[in-house]
Amino acid sequence: MWTWFHRLASPPHFYRLAERWLPWVGVAAAGLLAWGWIGGLVFAPPDYQQKDAFRIIYVHVPTAAASLSLYTMMAVAGAVALIWRMKLAECVLVATAPVGAGMTVVALITGMLWGKPMWGTYWVWDARLTSELVLLFLYLGVIGLQQAFEDARAAARACALLAIVGVVNVPIVKYSVEWWNSLHQTSTILKLGKPTITADMAVPLYAALAGTFLLCAYAILRRVQNELLWRERRTGWVAELL
Repeated sequence: MWTWFHRLASPPHFYRLAERWLPWVGVAAAGLLAWGWIGGLVFAPPDYQQKDAFRIIYVHVPTAAASLSLYTMMAVAGAVALIWRMKLAECVLVATAPVGAGMTVVALITGMLWGKPMWGTYWVWDARLTSELVLLFLYLGVIGLQQAFEDARAAARACALLAIVGVVNVPIVKYSVEWWNSLHQTSTILKLGKPTITADMAVPLYAALAGTFLLCAYAILRRVQNELLWRERRTGWVAELL
């Protein structure tokens, strides 16, 4: 297992492996997103309370879930980078931050658009909304730190520390609707037990969720490849590749 782990961490091996998988990941992401969005926005029945306004969940829920998962992955990559000094983990860390920030921005905007017809306002300083906004600032902090250092490895170590410290915000975002009084509704599918929405609404949502995660995976893999090429630009394998 450790042999496989160290082989995967090899920049040329990972680059070629990512190149092999990227087309499949891209096609799967496009197909699942098309299924989820068409099924949810066109064919799913209106909600009995929210009517057609609920359809924004097919974008909001997957991007919100991705924003939390990507930050967690970023913190794990940061821990690996600090403990084992693994260059690939550093690349994953810095490559994930812009993708996670994008998902967080979309989650906040769609949440605001959903909040207007439901709450009568685009924004309230609700526990869920505020902690999600803090998550965006953490992503931006990692991006800013990465650009503030000339030495890529020193930048990655600083980003890793911020990512690890900031991961405490992830459970706060996740459980804020249960820990405090909140206008935000509780989870309907991303929870233990049976989902509280019907299958004709839930299945497209699961497809959109899987498609969003695959889209993030595609973007991160491409960014990791670019980061590896930049860091390894003076090595023989990059010269051979080019």
